Amino acid sequence: MFAELRTEVPASPAALRAEYDRELAAIVESAGLDQAVAETDVNRDELQTLLDGDSPPISLTDAAAITALDPDQPDAESIEIEACEHLLLGMTTAVLDVERLAIELDLDLDPTEIQQKIERRAPISFEEFVHIQHTIAEQSP
Repeated sequence: MFAELRTEVPASPAALRAEYDRELAAIVESAGLDQAVAETDVNRDELQTLLDGDSPPISLTDAAAITALDPDQPDAESIEIEACEHLLLGMTTAVLDVERLAIELDLDLDPTEIQQKIERRAPISFEEFVHIQHTIAEQSP
């Protein structure tokens, strides 16, 4: 899932996001929409959007909470921490610093914003996470 260290990714961030959306939707479907609403802070409309095959505007925290609905996964906070740690590890493997990452990213984020998001000192949307993860994996040897 998204919290793993990725060294290979699909051709685009959109394709990677679609892959993750399918996985999240499968978890919501397995848990049931009512249980997902009750056990996460993700609103029903966003969860339904996943079930409908679209990409809702969720945060990394929301994606981690959805993933934690799977009984084989750790708790949401552990998932989120691991996901961000893998971004940092990936940056080391790819020999990327936040300045270079800001140049390579197709997002309007400066290096300070990127660093704060990866270090969990600023909120990060799931879309931003996916773009960062995709860019890091593309730059990995």
